[in-house]
Amino acid sequence: MLPSRRAVPALAVALLAALAGVLLPAAAAVRTAHAASAEERTVQGGRLDWGVKSSFQRYVTGPIAGGSWSLTGGAATVGGGQFRFHSARGSYDPAAGAFTAAFSGGVHFIGHRTSDGSHELDLTISRPAVRISGGRGTLHADIVSKAKSTGKVASSAQVPLASLNLSGVNMKGGTSPVRLTGIPATLTAQGAQAFAGYYTAGTPLDPVSLSVDVVSGGGADPKPESTPESTPGAKPKPEPEASASPSATAGSSAAGFRAAAVDWGVRRTFREYVTGPIAQGKWTLSGGAQDGGALFRFPRGKGVYDPERQTLDASFAGAVRFTGKHLDLTLTGIAVRVEEGGGTLLADVVHEGATDKAVPLVTFEAQDFTPENGLAALTEAPAVLTERGARAFGGIYRAGTAMDPVSLAVAVADGAQLPALPDLGSDTAAPTADASADSTAAAPATSPSAASGSPTGAYLAAGAGVLAAVAAAAYAAIRRRRRASPRTADPADSWPDRPT
Repeated sequence: MLPSRRAVPALAVALLAALAGVLLPAAAAVRTAHAASAEERTVQGGRLDWGVKSSFQRYVTGPIAGGSWSLTGGAATVGGGQFRFHSARGSYDPAAGAFTAAFSGGVHFIGHRTSDGSHELDLTISRPAVRISGGRGTLHADIVSKAKSTGKVASSAQVPLASLNLSGVNMKGGTSPVRLTGIPATLTAQGAQAFAGYYTAGTPLDPVSLSVDVVSGGGADPKPESTPESTPGAKPKPEPEASASPSATAGSSAAGFRAAAVDWGVRRTFREYVTGPIAQGKWTLSGGAQDGGALFRFPRGKGVYDPERQTLDASFAGAVRFTGKHLDLTLTGIAVRVEEGGGTLLADVVHEGATDKAVPLVTFEAQDFTPENGLAALTEAPAVLTERGARAFGGIYRAGTAMDPVSLAVAVADGAQLPALPDLGSDTAAPTADASADSTAAAPATSPSAASGSPTGAYLAAGAGVLAAVAAAAYAAIRRRRRASPRTADPADSWPDRPT
């Protein structure tokens, strides 16, 4: 027997009330899970790639300005004409889409040399930071610039240098790493003033790309582990330093040490050549070598150090292999020798299947190599290519050519820490600089209610299915009842959207 017209809505109400006991707690669980996933997170590690303005780079190094640019604070280059800033720190709120990331490193432009040796054009941009709130983004930076008209040098901290066009970018619900690719940038009014008046407000600048790691407030989110073999910009998982076995030399103070590492970038222009349009190649790290952007770190030093004589004889772990068109060069078996105020960096050179052992690649200055607070260190010691080093590079550089500086650290006391390596983050993909923003840059996280395997999602799905079934059954019963009896005024006549 079919229920009466009045009984059907009552039945539906009763069933809905019963379902509320299941659906409401489930919905509350969804809200709780969403709130937990949307809590503010810490930005910890990553890189920002930005060329400032490519035409400005060409002007500085061209025949008119006759100048150059140099990197500071561990900044590096990547691709064609982009500067890489490292070690991101900040915060990210996935619920609101608010984002702040400050980076380390800088670039110094000089040009128009004067008779006294100074430069009319003198501009340093450092410590860039990206801040996003309410769908609007700004790139800030520390600026030191010399005014064109007066020559007065002004220094300003965290100037809002460029406005970022975030059209098509959804910053809400992103997961780690947060990645923005090719974000258009335009010079602000304050940026134009800090830029020493070389450009007016509204001038397009180079697009901005970044990739940063985020960790939740309750602990670190799992990071994808980089493989030891990686593309330029990748940072393999650091390996613990190995203590050298003490091996005293008779009649001297020479002994083993706790830990040691050597940092060397080979040569900036060589790295740019490898990854540029001619060689179209890459570098690959193995054996524990680490990528710091502007340098490679060879860790786990073993050997002997004499603090009185300031001598060192040590070998290090790791290798770097450069490959590309007509290029296959591997540097491994890295070793360093320091004596009499100078140092030599050696390596086994593998080229076309042949290995040349213990090649002295570069020499560098080491005037003061005494320990301080348990750490003997050389920071960016100038280095030049040797005769054998020139042959190792196939003659593309002459002996005496300036190579990248060498940094060396030896921990001789418990508790002494090696200098931190620039943190490029865990993303192994080399970022691109497209002309427009990538709308999936901040990828939305999967909703807890839709996640496969989620109990809450299953409850909601089941509840929705039952609710739909109840509604369909009630509606069908009413339709059948109407066909069997004359129409009379009844609340069921107000059922919405009757099919025709």
